Amino acid sequence: MQQQNEWNDSELVLSVSGMSCSACATRIERSLSKLSEVEQIAVSYPLRTAWIKGDPAKLELSHVIAKIISLGFQAKPYTSAIDEMKQEKQMLQKRLLIALIFTLPLMCSMAEHIPLLHPLLELLPAWLFAPWLQLLLATCVQFFIGLPFYISAYYAIREKLANMDVLVVLGTSAAYIYSHYEVFANGLDGLLHYARFDQPQLYFETSAVVITVVLLGKYIELSAALRLQEQHEPFAQLHVQEVLVERDGHTFPLRPNFIIAGDRVHQSEGDVVGIDGTIVTGEAYIDESLLTGEQRLIVKAAGDKVWAGTTISQGALIIHATTSGNDTLLQRIRELVKQGQRSKTNIQRQVDRVVRWFVPIIVLLALSTAAIWILVGASEATAVLSALAVLLVACPCALGLAAPISLAIASGRLVKHGVIVKDASIIERLHHVEEVMFDKTGTLTEGKLSVGFVQSFYYSKQKMIALAAALEQYAEHPIAQAIRSYGEALAVHSYEVRNAEHKLGHGVVGMIGEHRYLVGNERLLSLENKELAPYVSTIAKERLKLGETLCYIFENDRCIGLIGLSDQIKSSTIPAIAALKRMKIDVSMATGDHEGSAYRIGKETGIAHMHANLLPDQKLELVKQKQKSKRVVAMVGDGWNDAPALAGAQIGIAMSNGTEAALHAGHMTLLYSQLTSIPISIQMSQLTVKNIKQNLMFALLYNCLMLPVAALGYLKPWMAGVAMSLSSLCVVFNALLLHPRLNKLEGSQYDNE
Repeated sequence: MQQQNEWNDSELVLSVSGMSCSACATRIERSLSKLSEVEQIAVSYPLRTAWIKGDPAKLELSHVIAKIISLGFQAKPYTSAIDEMKQEKQMLQKRLLIALIFTLPLMCSMAEHIPLLHPLLELLPAWLFAPWLQLLLATCVQFFIGLPFYISAYYAIREKLANMDVLVVLGTSAAYIYSHYEVFANGLDGLLHYARFDQPQLYFETSAVVITVVLLGKYIELSAALRLQEQHEPFAQLHVQEVLVERDGHTFPLRPNFIIAGDRVHQSEGDVVGIDGTIVTGEAYIDESLLTGEQRLIVKAAGDKVWAGTTISQGALIIHATTSGNDTLLQRIRELVKQGQRSKTNIQRQVDRVVRWFVPIIVLLALSTAAIWILVGASEATAVLSALAVLLVACPCALGLAAPISLAIASGRLVKHGVIVKDASIIERLHHVEEVMFDKTGTLTEGKLSVGFVQSFYYSKQKMIALAAALEQYAEHPIAQAIRSYGEALAVHSYEVRNAEHKLGHGVVGMIGEHRYLVGNERLLSLENKELAPYVSTIAKERLKLGETLCYIFENDRCIGLIGLSDQIKSSTIPAIAALKRMKIDVSMATGDHEGSAYRIGKETGIAHMHANLLPDQKLELVKQKQKSKRVVAMVGDGWNDAPALAGAQIGIAMSNGTEAALHAGHMTLLYSQLTSIPISIQMSQLTVKNIKQNLMFALLYNCLMLPVAALGYLKPWMAGVAMSLSSLCVVFNALLLHPRLNKLEGSQYDNE
């Protein structure tokens, strides 16, 4: 489906085509980073996408696109990586088909260089070996099919950088020019010569076969990357073309991107909801599995909230848009997924530095090879062919592909589990985790606290709850939500609150009428120098022993009531903790709640190490203390009170609750709030890092082993070209083997559950 072009004043997202390897992406990054208006730049070769962030007053779309075009690539406002890759695949397929047609006849002459195949040559017509035919076919492949290699190499050299295309151009051009010289060395007689075994050695087939094999390798690589994108972009692929919008008394079809807050959106059965909003009229069964992971239909009616990306299975609705089309929860999730895709791991950064110098070193090595052969008395042909083999066998692409494909597979699979990784380096870091520290409320528990105990000392129960609910009316903490819900159930009176002050980790203070009220925990009482009457203290201690969370309500200097709340442990908590323990990973709890509640949850879940009564900054300090002892700690919280600890931990994992704070806290977000995703993520990280290291090891060993073999003259140039393409394909195929390994991991997880 069609998408909106994703760019605004301060950030551009562009589709880039024409890149041949990761070195091209590095070249674009280096060039654009020199522009004064560009603050940040990231280019992904597998995704064919560029992200540019800069000064809104200076950053211009046309200027950035013109700069990319000047580097030899094509760029346009982002539509879809999948669409771009499909177009690129079609063009590559045409080039490959034509190359094969012209190269197959040349492969007959390749048999001339292999004595064992000489008897077969008698079966072939003589004209297939004519130099003029070989020259004609090779020229078509070299300068028509191979023209994009020359263009890419030209722009790379102009920027004082080099990529794989430079090696291909140097190697194939040398083979072509050498053969061209041999053909015309004897004038027209050489061009029209039909004899098979007494003519000069020609290597037209070398240049043609290398170009064809490189194209074949690129086609297979692109096909694999395309399948990867199609399988693992659930949030990127889900879009709505048009919806019926009611605005200013007029009704008309409109793309969701152009919906504004306040519009009324008409949607019917089978539609994908195009906007976040509140139902005005209608009733429907909604499938929210994309956002919640729950495979069940939910009944929604007037007053209920709905989100873009969910599906109406039955019914029809009129929805009041509460956000613009570009600010939906789905859009924010997609942005976070892309944020992770455009980031790089430490391994990738190191490989990029190696690849930058790889091609110049190979060119020097090839020249040195030719010089040494000549110095030892070898023929010019031997020197040239050995140098060509060195140029053609070297493979920077194998190094460049070692990490991106594996990371794309891992991040896509994590997205399917509702895990949004905002920084690719987290996938690399996860497999080192030694301890996972959990918050309690909203993390280990449902976070849907319910009021189970109410004690009012001076007023009626309804009035005391009404006062507490009024103070908590703007707070987002689960305790505040529970008190408000309880007040709504009792239909209590609404009070106007003045000068409300939210004290993070403590509670709320405000004025109602002429009195100063507070609702909060024991820390708030200490902060406000409030004391409990003996009888209130006795009741509080009894409730705390039961593991309840207590809220104290004060009017001026007297406690007017107690509210006891309790929470249910999530169904995924105990299996997740058990899985972490099987992996020899320590588990602990850090909560702002009192010791009684923490002890109850710890006992039921099997967590032995508990830290209670902690403020947000104290949680951060606890994380830092553990890190000082060289432990890699992952902090898991709800993204509200835990934001400092999530940011301070090596790995911060936020439980999504649909709020902006939860989406942007930490380094990872568990979209479905399933704790079992944590051990799965760690194991996926272990498999992914292992796969990347295998790819890198193969790429390094290949280059270290094959370069000496080529330099010593044991490889024909065409063999070197084939070996180079096969090395890239081997890396791609090994990266794709991550799929079945992850499938096996998921299967074992389901068996354990």
